[in-house]
Amino acid sequence: MAGGGKAELLEVPYFHVVFTLPPRIGAVAYQNKAVIYDLLFKASSETLLTIAADPKRLGVKIGFTSILHTWGSAMTHHPHAHMIVPGGGISLDGSKWISCSEDFLLPVLSRLFRGKMLAMLKTAHEAGRLQFFGTHAHLAHKAAFKSWLEPLYNTKWHVHAKRPFAGPEAVLAYLARYTHRVAISNRRLIKADETGVTFRYKDYRLEGPGRYKTMTVAPGEFIRRFMLHVLPKGFHRIRHYGLLASSRTKADTIERARELIKLATPPQPPRSTRPEEAPANTEATDKPIHPCPCCGGRMVIIETFEAGCAPRNRPTVMLTAIRIDTS
Repeated sequence: MAGGGKAELLEVPYFHVVFTLPPRIGAVAYQNKAVIYDLLFKASSETLLTIAADPKRLGVKIGFTSILHTWGSAMTHHPHAHMIVPGGGISLDGSKWISCSEDFLLPVLSRLFRGKMLAMLKTAHEAGRLQFFGTHAHLAHKAAFKSWLEPLYNTKWHVHAKRPFAGPEAVLAYLARYTHRVAISNRRLIKADETGVTFRYKDYRLEGPGRYKTMTVAPGEFIRRFMLHVLPKGFHRIRHYGLLASSRTKADTIERARELIKLATPPQPPRSTRPEEAPANTEATDKPIHPCPCCGGRMVIIETFEAGCAPRNRPTVMLTAIRIDTS
């Protein structure tokens, strides 16, 4: 989507799902960036695709874009994947578009993601793809690694949905703003000299204005934190899956999805050019079906659209931009 932009956006709600690795895995991920970050992509994408295709849940083929972030607000190592997921998919027989909300997948995402990620880590270890140094050097032994993994089966893995995007345009704005984001932006930097670097960060343990704080660290520590998030050469931090996966048929698949979405969209009622008038020989005593909450008069429905979608009848006034917290 980052490359195709608007041409790959669908007129449906978009959900924002985040998969986060537990700190225990994050500690060894730093020593195995290419392998474990790739496993994060694979485990999270397979989780979404599997649950969406389950006939007991939704029974559809979905498509989504995944973006790797490796930092917390204070530039600590915090690997997680942001998923931009259209609200629905093409039925398994390819005949229709089935809409959904983010609720269809959240209850089981965490458990399935945990199982897939741990199984992939075991396989990678058995294949000799993982390296361990310093305090983790002992994990090179199979028995030690197995014992190290055990607590993770009972650990809560965090998968959560952030607020839905306010229509396809907001998705495009998010991708433009965050796909090439680095660990810290210039606007968060307050001061830098030979004694230290001061920057703003967000304390997610708190709510309200008090969560926005400042931190000062030594120049060497600031550089160390920044370097934590340098990716291996050639590593792709933006990937597309399912209906949006890169292929020769991608454009045709997206066009087919658009056609099915149009067929699934309920027909719009004709727009009245003037208020309906009661017959001359009757009294208009019935209450309006859709009364105005202010004056009680009849409200005319000009359009019906799904939550999160942009209306086709655009207002003439300029809309206020909606800022989405994606940190």
